[in-house]
Amino acid sequence: MMKFIPVFLMASLITSVVIAQDDRPFVVIHRQGDDNCHTFRIPAIAVTNDGTLLAVYDMRYRSRRDLQGHMDIGLSRSTDGGKTWEKPRPIMDMGTFGGLAEDLNGCSDPNILVDKKTGEVIVSAVWTHGRAGTHQWRDRGSEPGLDPSQSSQFMMVKSQDDGKSWSRPENWTTKLKHPSWYLFAPAPGNGITLSDGTLVMPTQGRDEKGVPFSNLMWSKDHGKSWTLSTAARSDTTECAVAELSDGRLMLNIRDNRNRTDKSDTNGRAVSVTGDLGASWKVHSSDHGSLPEPVCMASLLAHQLDDGRRVLFFSNPRTKSKRKKMTVQMSLDDGKTWTKKILLDEDGGAYSSLVMVDDKTLGILYESSRADIIFQTIQLQEFGL
Repeated sequence: MMKFIPVFLMASLITSVVIAQDDRPFVVIHRQGDDNCHTFRIPAIAVTNDGTLLAVYDMRYRSRRDLQGHMDIGLSRSTDGGKTWEKPRPIMDMGTFGGLAEDLNGCSDPNILVDKKTGEVIVSAVWTHGRAGTHQWRDRGSEPGLDPSQSSQFMMVKSQDDGKSWSRPENWTTKLKHPSWYLFAPAPGNGITLSDGTLVMPTQGRDEKGVPFSNLMWSKDHGKSWTLSTAARSDTTECAVAELSDGRLMLNIRDNRNRTDKSDTNGRAVSVTGDLGASWKVHSSDHGSLPEPVCMASLLAHQLDDGRRVLFFSNPRTKSKRKKMTVQMSLDDGKTWTKKILLDEDGGAYSSLVMVDDKTLGILYESSRADIIFQTIQLQEFGL
């Protein structure tokens, strides 16, 4: 029987731990084993129109491993700028769908998007039904077709009350995925609302040959329908999107080539589009400016009071290991990255950036200190 989140769900008790290390406070969202859950992974964060911070993540109940397994998409809310957080709770749980056990109905890799025009919040994720011992990115863990028995599914839940309550899961697979593709899924992290109100979500998949690709999808009717872009790059996966100063979109992409390329050409793949992904051009920072050990990363654009547009980027800034979590800044649409702030020397993997307010950048990330922590950086630390 599938389990759904009640339409009216009372706020959970507040729980948080604040610890000072290296003169920068951080808030622990989850330590391994807390909340009857083995591990939290794959963080994503956004701020609502009311200023509430919404953190979503995988709740991996039994182990750290990826799908397939017993895992739900969880949520924590903060109404005080990230100082304290509500107790984690699942918002996407496929239960025992199809008569199969919960460890054969896992949901993973959340993306969160706030419609800045309507205030609605959309959280999407990938759901795998059955297929014990598989992984959707490998071999036949997900296959051509549209049915849950064939392919991992593209799921959404929505909130219209600042993340307090959530809809039943909606399955968008038949509306989005080409039947010949092995996989189509949201990219973990966050989507954006463009200046004209268009919703944009970074996405990823495996084509008819099983080869990974990165793209995006967009909606001009507040998420009622979506249009898929062409692939920005091939043999790439998790990607992040931002609107540049001239209105073009930048897609910053995890590249599988970096598994073996540890030379000067190691780095994030970066492409730009001026037509919502109908066509793409390689950006000047492609493969070289932003080193990576092959890992998800976060990209965020923010308009300063003086009219300049700043980009922030976070990832483990090494070519070989997931450590040295670093936030970088660019004032020229990503051509150069002029300021770097190291947050975690010994750790750092998946991360997600958010503007807490006009002067404060927030980051939710996998850390050496706990499964997931939250920290803030004042823009003045970047010289802004």
